[in-house]
Amino acid sequence: MGIRYSLLTVAGAFLLTACGSEMAEPPAPEAPPAADEAPAEAAPPAAETDGDGGLPARIVAERGGFIPEGVEYDMANGRLLTGSIAEGTIFEIHADGSMTAFVSDPDLGATIGIEADEPRDRLLVANSGGFGEAPGQAMLGVFSLTTGERIAMVDLMATLGELPDGATVFANDVTVADDGTVYATDTRMNVVYEVDGDYNASVMHAFEGVEGMALNGLVHHPDGYLLVADLGNGGIYRIPVDDPVAASEVALPEPMAGADGLVWDSAGNLVVVSNSSGMITALQSDDGWASATIAAVGPYEGQATTGAVVGDDIYIVHPFFQDPEALPIIERVTFQ
Repeated sequence: MGIRYSLLTVAGAFLLTACGSEMAEPPAPEAPPAADEAPAEAAPPAAETDGDGGLPARIVAERGGFIPEGVEYDMANGRLLTGSIAEGTIFEIHADGSMTAFVSDPDLGATIGIEADEPRDRLLVANSGGFGEAPGQAMLGVFSLTTGERIAMVDLMATLGELPDGATVFANDVTVADDGTVYATDTRMNVVYEVDGDYNASVMHAFEGVEGMALNGLVHHPDGYLLVADLGNGGIYRIPVDDPVAASEVALPEPMAGADGLVWDSAGNLVVVSNSSGMITALQSDDGWASATIAAVGPYEGQATTGAVVGDDIYIVHPFFQDPEALPIIERVTFQ
C-alpha cells in the first residue's frame, strides 16, 4: 500500500500540516440562529428517516484506523466513497457501516480530497504523504469509477521545479471542469494545479504574500472560474480559469472559520464545511461570486472536514483525527 505511518503519528502530523491550527476537536456548538432564507420550522430529526439514496441519517463505519478526510457520493453507482489518510485505500461505505475496498494502489500514500467524475467514469484523488518530512507528496490519482483500475498517476509536485530548502507540498482537494480539466489545491505551497485531458500538469495559479493562507477545498463554476477555500484565514477566492492572475477574494459577511471542504448543493448554493465551528454554511451570490451572503447554516457536533451531496441532502464526514481508533461517522446535516 505504499508509504504507511503509525496512526498516532499520521493524526498528529496531519493536524499540524494539512489543516492548520484550528483542527482540535471543538466542544459541541450551540445551534446558530436561523438565516432569513431558512424555513420557519426545522425539519424532523434526521435519524428518524432515510434520506435521498436510501441512506440513513448517520452511518458509523465498522472499524476505525483509516481516518477518512474526504467523502464523495458516486451518483453513477449510488454509493458513498471515502479516502483514507492512514491507509491510502479508497473505500465504499455501505448504509450499515460495512466497508469494501474499492481502490488499492501501491502508490497511494494518504488520500485526501476525492471527486467522482461520472461523465468520464473517473475517480479523482488528491494523493499526499510524507507528513512532517520535506518535501512531502502531491500527486493526482485517476481511477476508473466502475472498476477502480488506475488510469493515471500524475506528479503535481514536478510542476514546481526546485523547491526552497525545507519546503513541503500537500495535495489537498480536487475538482473537475465541464471539459474534463482537473484542478487540485496544495495546502503547503498555496498553489492550484491544473491537469489537462492528456494528464499534463501545470501550475494554474500561485498565491504569494497572503499571511496565514492554507488553500483547501475547491469547486468549479460552469461560468468558468474556481472558488477556493483559504482554511487559514476563512476566506474564499475566485479564480477565473482563462485569467488566473485576476484571482480575487470573495467579499463575505464574515470569515468562514475553519473553511475546509466546498461543495455545490442541489439549489446552487456553495456549502462550506467548517472543521472548527461545528456547522456547514450555505452561501449564495447574485454578482458572479464577487461577493456572497449566507443563505442558511446547519449545525453538527464534533469536527468534520468535507461533505458530499446526495440528492437534496448534505452528508459530512467525521474523521476523528485525535482518536484514530474511533469509528468514523458520515452524517446528514439539516439546514436551519
